[in-house]
Amino acid sequence: MVKIKIVQDIIPEEDELVTLYDNVGWVSYTKDRNLLNTAIQKSLKVITAWDGERLVGLARAVGDGITILYIQDILIRKEYQRKGIGTELIKELLTAYQDVRQKVLITDRQTDTIAFYHSLGFLPIEQYNGIAFACFESK
Repeated sequence: MVKIKIVQDIIPEEDELVTLYDNVGWVSYTKDRNLLNTAIQKSLKVITAWDGERLVGLARAVGDGITILYIQDILIRKEYQRKGIGTELIKELLTAYQDVRQKVLITDRQTDTIAFYHSLGFLPIEQYNGIAFACFESK
């Protein structure tokens, strides 16, 4: 495999984004390609992973970058998972915003996903005597 290159603030082409999101099964994002593209464009930070010319991973954050950083997406093509790419993307994102006090993400309640975020220093919000709320609109 070619060495993976991590790149900041390069927005992939729409077709590359759709291919990546579809590959990991995030099809609710790809129902409206324009909406996905606009969301990526408006992100605070986008960090991508490339195998040559092929987009193999993406992490993006939203927020103000001063007091809060919300990690919105972290996805790696299925055939590239468990190779340390996700770890590198998150570390790059956290380094870029190391002075931000609140770094937040929401993820699926799966053992491997929880272990991954624990390994990067994330803890359930209950550990901070907090509670989180969410409201998802179905479309």
